[in-house]
Amino acid sequence: MGEFRTLTLPNNYSTEEIPAAFRIFGNAGIEAGVDNGSIMLNFDIVDMKYLETQKEVANKLVTTVVDELLKIRSFSTFNGKTVFKSFNKDKKVSDKDTNKKKRLGYESFKKDFSTENNPLPAKIINKIHCSDSLLFLHGLPDNCIDLVFTSPPYNFGINYGSVDDVNTWENYFNKLFAIFGECVRVLKSGGRILVNIQPLFSDYIPSHHIISNFFIKQGLIWKGEIIWEKNNYNCKYCTWGSWKSPSSPYLKYSWEFIEIFCKNTLKKNGDKENIDINGDEFKKWVYGKWSIAPERRMKEYGHDAMFPEELARRAIKLFSFKSDVVLDPFNGVGTTTKVARELSRRYIGIDIDQKYCETAKKRLKEANSLLEAGEE
Repeated sequence: MGEFRTLTLPNNYSTEEIPAAFRIFGNAGIEAGVDNGSIMLNFDIVDMKYLETQKEVANKLVTTVVDELLKIRSFSTFNGKTVFKSFNKDKKVSDKDTNKKKRLGYESFKKDFSTENNPLPAKIINKIHCSDSLLFLHGLPDNCIDLVFTSPPYNFGINYGSVDDVNTWENYFNKLFAIFGECVRVLKSGGRILVNIQPLFSDYIPSHHIISNFFIKQGLIWKGEIIWEKNNYNCKYCTWGSWKSPSSPYLKYSWEFIEIFCKNTLKKNGDKENIDINGDEFKKWVYGKWSIAPERRMKEYGHDAMFPEELARRAIKLFSFKSDVVLDPFNGVGTTTKVARELSRRYIGIDIDQKYCETAKKRLKEANSLLEAGEE
């Protein structure tokens, strides 16, 4: 309704005056703070009548601010409050951009990527591709994927699957970041990357921080972090470290993280008709702690590090629209692609292990059969 304005005053007031004045400003609709030795006041709609009554507290800062606000002649009234508007356009735009950068720290880190999105070849969509992810992603056009949801492999010293991947940390992260760099390139403007990661606590490697720092350096915007609470409380009864001693206690964790990044902007455009999340789901899932039991069928599928379908379901519904293209470059036995299919998303799954790919394709066939049966 009003025009956002900023009033800057020199900070030559006592430490007793400022807190009292800031409380009064907050009650009047003014956002107040101290920045680089100056007092910053942000406002658009102000309860001037209330402010004028507070001059009786003999606070010089309150009195000064009231006097400065009364000098502004471009205003109207609404419900008894002053609505400031119609001031110099150039000054407004300049102040708005400056204050936006003050409020939104990511503006200092983000890069401006191309906003021109590109289509994908139809022949590669809705398929599982048994391939090296880096090589496969090299063949995709820029800005063509809506959502990347994945969990990188944890096979350090664990020879699961057909790939002997006992690498040094440097080699591991170099290969991982090469693939994630391609994911950044193929992600659409407004698209999201979600990485499920469990820090390797036993090796004292904070991989969630290392991965997050990579995406920030790439220029993506960190949207947030979800804690996946697995309720696996049995872990607290093993590996105590230095028992009953501060010498070297070993911390145990029953959760993993989902780090969330956006390309160019926090907002993703899409058709309202393609929204499939309901109110109850939205209210529950925007709370950044998800209590979901771990996957119980890993032996059945022959994979030692699966996340549950419910984790993928929440991530895909909360951060994408129906018909969006969902990519998992470490698709494993196909949890992401199966759930994407069930939620009417298009999908691309990539994994280098032939056995995993066959399992993923089998799960897709089962999902298709159930969906087709339900449509009859």
